[in-house]
Amino acid sequence: MREQIQQNEVAIPIGSQRLSGELVTVSNAVVIFAHGSGSSRHSPRNQYVARVLHEAGLGTLLFDLLTPGEEEAEYFTHHLRFNIELLAERLDGATDWLKTQETSYKLRIGYFGSSTGGAAALVAAAKLGEQLGAVVSRGGRPDLAVPYLHQVKAATLLIVGANDTPVIEMNEEAYKHLGCDKELRLIPGASHLFEEEGALETVARLAAEWFQRHLKPEGSQR
Repeated sequence: MREQIQQNEVAIPIGSQRLSGELVTVSNAVVIFAHGSGSSRHSPRNQYVARVLHEAGLGTLLFDLLTPGEEEAEYFTHHLRFNIELLAERLDGATDWLKTQETSYKLRIGYFGSSTGGAAALVAAAKLGEQLGAVVSRGGRPDLAVPYLHQVKAATLLIVGANDTPVIEMNEEAYKHLGCDKELRLIPGASHLFEEEGALETVARLAAEWFQRHLKPEGSQR
């Protein structure tokens, strides 16, 4: 039987800021998205992956890592897109907030990061240790998180387009520093944004399988 999906617009308080988001709860796990530079929670690619995760019985939290004012300034200055510490702090704050919510405080949590959001997800994962169940990075920049990678305990899947040569090399180098359960998957024929036919569908399927495997409830045999 299909599980009931609950969808809510949320405002996440982090310090003096409030970040807008969309929380979907399905069952016993939720995946928090960390988008890359120049993107937002409305990214068609992330929205598509989120829908696939919902169909797989996984909840999601998509939220804007920057405030509207920061986004506007970033458009002209590009001063925040590589501020991985700031992005990781926002992700950590959203995780703390999620744990206080009545509908989701008991859920297993994972991260799905894209581009520089992949680095932010891994930095936040390093700080959370075994509190986090899994990380998936899509076309990410884990090389920007190298000083933290040895601390990551969450099972980590790095997904890269097979035609995205510079990012492949960055992921291969970062992969060596991860001591957790890990995989590196190359998507044949895909470039950085996975715009080729079937590429994003493959990313979403691999992500759903990874999260289903590593965000199972304690004691589950499924």
